[in-house]
Amino acid sequence: MTGKRRLCPAARLVLMATLLLGEGAAGPVFAEPTFLSKQYPRCTACHYSASGGGLLTPYGRSLSREEISTFGRQGAGGASAVEPTGGEEGFLFGTLASESPLQLGLDVRPSHLQVDLPGRTIPDRNFLMNLDLQAAWRRDRWTAYGSVGRAPRGGDQFVSYEHWVSYQVTETVSVRGGRFLPAYGVRFADHTSLTRAGLDLAQDDQVYGIELGVSTDRTLLQVSAGPGRAESLVDDDGRQSLTSSTRFQIDLAPRTVLAASALYRGPSETAPRSTATGLSFGYAPAPWLTTWTHADVQFQRLNASSRAYIFANQTSVEALRGVWLRISPQLRWTDSDPRGEIRRLVYGLDFYPRTHWHINLSYYRDRLPFSGRSTRTLLAQLHLYL
Repeated sequence: MTGKRRLCPAARLVLMATLLLGEGAAGPVFAEPTFLSKQYPRCTACHYSASGGGLLTPYGRSLSREEISTFGRQGAGGASAVEPTGGEEGFLFGTLASESPLQLGLDVRPSHLQVDLPGRTIPDRNFLMNLDLQAAWRRDRWTAYGSVGRAPRGGDQFVSYEHWVSYQVTETVSVRGGRFLPAYGVRFADHTSLTRAGLDLAQDDQVYGIELGVSTDRTLLQVSAGPGRAESLVDDDGRQSLTSSTRFQIDLAPRTVLAASALYRGPSETAPRSTATGLSFGYAPAPWLTTWTHADVQFQRLNASSRAYIFANQTSVEALRGVWLRISPQLRWTDSDPRGEIRRLVYGLDFYPRTHWHINLSYYRDRLPFSGRSTRTLLAQLHLYL
């Protein structure tokens, strides 16, 4: 990407491994777009956040039990029978009443990481990615949301990735303000995806801003604007700049979604202004199959303007109830520097044995065609949401 110092191929390989090894692996919980196959094209069906991710609503917890988990189903009739019951899907397995306006969650994520990097020895690691307390309070038209946890860089510091307040103005119009990830594209659960990390929409790239949402039966429009990346504003690192985003989604069918997005970042002390546009298409032809395709074009304004192109597909198949197999080819290249081309292939398995449990295995193969070098990474995680 021009406008930044160019790295040699070996340094790029180290950087890609670092994204998985270090702070890039410690982001907040994201929505999993696989579940478009369950005929829920909107994040707000299960999440407090309009752009997905984070704490589930009581209904979302019950839906997770009935529709997703392997052994948690209690009722009959599928989603139509889902009702918040305050059972195992509740915080600490039902200790907090599901009808309470206050909902709590604890995200615990122990992980194991192996990286095969040619010419370098990187020891296997067992570490705690996340230990975050999440809270949401909803009363009438108001919703307040926040999370706090250990900073990804370790030590005794704590960080709040998201904290915002929203107000439902009318049945179709809502507004929120605070710290959140701007709505853009499809929010893959893997925040190291080239369509996320490549556009600075990864683990700690939330912005401070105000977002307007307009939702109808078939469409969703989200527009946000603010002074820029939250961490840059807090640390005063020279990267803060005016940031605005727009995402328009149309539900073509209960299992078919099309979304167009735009993201603008003004010039900062360390980077030129840039604009990204993206198109996302989600299709679930059967309750056990979901495929998402997302493509981006990013423009940077320099003396010699350049474009970056990003493409990703994620296809997931439910082999057994609560057991999903996925494959995700990804590609990123620029029109001005062939050394920056990255080709990634991800194989994964997601297992949801019960409502609060998610076991994730991901195998990454990154290749740099210019140098012919590659790196392989295995990431195993246990997500436990209490």
